[in-house]
Amino acid sequence: MTTGDNSPVPDFLSRLRVDGRTFVVAGAGVGMGRMTSHALVQAGAKTVVCVDVDADRAAEIAAEIGPAGVAWVGDVTTREGAKKLAADAEAINGRIDGLVDIIGMARWESILDMTDETFDWEIDICLRHAFLLSQEFGRRMSKTDGGTMVFIASVSGLTAAPMHAAYGAAKAGLMAWVQTLAIELGGFGIRANAVAPGTILSPRMEAAFTDEQRALNAGNSPMGKMGSTSDIASAALFFSSDMSAYVTGRTLVVDGGVDSKFPYPVTL
Repeated sequence: MTTGDNSPVPDFLSRLRVDGRTFVVAGAGVGMGRMTSHALVQAGAKTVVCVDVDADRAAEIAAEIGPAGVAWVGDVTTREGAKKLAADAEAINGRIDGLVDIIGMARWESILDMTDETFDWEIDICLRHAFLLSQEFGRRMSKTDGGTMVFIASVSGLTAAPMHAAYGAAKAGLMAWVQTLAIELGGFGIRANAVAPGTILSPRMEAAFTDEQRALNAGNSPMGKMGSTSDIASAALFFSSDMSAYVTGRTLVVDGGVDSKFPYPVTL
């Protein structure tokens, strides 16, 4: 007895390949950006434009990933910087196939003590620059046959925590932005998605955490560990590839199940 399903079976693994494509990784110099640059090259990217404000870091990661790496140094939190990046990236191969935006930082200040400067800075570096990149890259991608945009958000935009108000608001705004971006640009063949990391053991966190903080954060996960920068790079590759060809406007939470766990022990 047959199922009656004669649909052709695709080569699923090939859907993770990004052969011949041109990508821009904003914030490529360290941590998640560095790993994402490697992931794209391993998946066959023709060119990965490694963006960083630090010239040494940009040059280092571009050299590290091999011939596909192109260093680009500049501040893309300004209109001029975002426009120049998009133009320079497009000029390399005549098109841009994907953007992975990893730019973002946090300042931990309480609401009552927060300064205007801190709030404005957080919105600029976590949200406003994404608006600039979305426009500049979207305008170019819409004139070809589309592409992908991946933005790194945070679980801080999904849950509340003390001292996270400005950062959480900016990341929540970023996730909302991605939803509308997906709706407005979908007709051009552009997909937009976000990744929301939990506590990731990046080089910065590695240097900052005490043993006690490390154990506490690992214990918050049902998996008993913190995530790695390669976990986020894997999610970014998924959204940048045809493996997610019918996914847009979504946020993938990569937090080891922390957001699903009761904040206190439950005994029966």
